[in-house]
Amino acid sequence: MTASPRFEPVYFPLRHLQLAGWRSGPADAPLCLCLHGWQDNANSFAALAPYLTDVQLLAIDLPGHGQSGHRSAGAHYHFADWLDELCELLQLLQQPSAPVHTKLPIHLIGHSMGGMIGTMLAATFPEYIRSLILLDSFGLVTAEEQNTTNQLRQALLSRQKLPPNRRLGYPDLQAAAQARQLQSDFDLSSALLLAERGTVQRQQSWYWTVDLRLRLTSAYRWNLAQARQIISDVQAPVLALLATDGLEMIKQARLTFAAAYQQLELIEMSGGHHLQLTQPAAVAARIQAFLRAQQGSDSADTVATEGH
Repeated sequence: MTASPRFEPVYFPLRHLQLAGWRSGPADAPLCLCLHGWQDNANSFAALAPYLTDVQLLAIDLPGHGQSGHRSAGAHYHFADWLDELCELLQLLQQPSAPVHTKLPIHLIGHSMGGMIGTMLAATFPEYIRSLILLDSFGLVTAEEQNTTNQLRQALLSRQKLPPNRRLGYPDLQAAAQARQLQSDFDLSSALLLAERGTVQRQQSWYWTVDLRLRLTSAYRWNLAQARQIISDVQAPVLALLATDGLEMIKQARLTFAAAYQQLELIEMSGGHHLQLTQPAAVAARIQAFLRAQQGSDSADTVATEGH
C-alpha cells in the first residue's frame, strides 16, 4: 500500500443541478468513473483509492446524495434521469476547461444501484464505456407486468405520505455514523467515511443530506424481458465481484441475468454488500487485473488494425 492519496474536490454544473465529487490518481491515467449505491456517496470508494494509484478515480455524489444538488420540487428519482445527468457529465469531461478532463470511452465502477445505473449507461451509450465493473451489483431491478398498476398506485401513495423535510439530528459526527452503521454490514470507520461526506452541521446537530424522496416507491420498473434486452446490449467487457454474504436480490439477479451479458467475468468474494469498504485491497487487486487485461486487449486490437 502506498501513501495516502490526495482527494481533490471537483464540481460539475449541469443544466438543472450541480454534481459534486472527488478525484484521485494521475491526471493522465485512464479514468474510472465511480458510481455509489443507494443513499451512499462518493466516499464509498475512498478506501479503494490507496490501492488504485495507477488509474484516475472520479467518484461523484449522485443527485440527492452527499454534496450534490437535489432534484427540484415536484421532481423524482428515476433511473432514466440519472442517465441524462451522467451523459451531460461525460460531455463536460471532454472539455479542456473541465476540472477533470478525459477522452471517451472510460472505465466505470458501480456499486449496487450505481452498478445498475452503469449497466444502463453502457447499454444505451456503448461508445462511452470501455469496461464495466460491478461491485455486488448485477442485472436490474424488475417487476412483473401484472403488477404495473399496483406499482404506480403505491408510488403515488408514498408521495402523498412523504412528511415535511424534518430530519433527525445527531449530537456529533460519530453518532450520525453509528446510525448509518446499524443499517449496513461495515465497521464504524467505514460509516464515518460516508458520514464525513454525507452529513452537514447546523447549529449543534449533524444531519444527513440525502434527499428523502429517494426513499419513495418507484413509479415504474422494467419488466424481465426489457431488463434482459438492456443487459444484452452491454458491449463492454464486464467484471462482476459478488459478495458471498451480499444482498439476496443480487444473488437472485445473478441466476436471472448472467446469460444475458455478452462478455462477463464473474468472481465471488467472501464478505458483505460493501466489499469495497470492508476489503479494499482484495477488491482493488481484482480490478487492477481486469483493467490490465483490457489494456492488453486494446493494444492487441491496435496492432491488428495497424497490421491490416
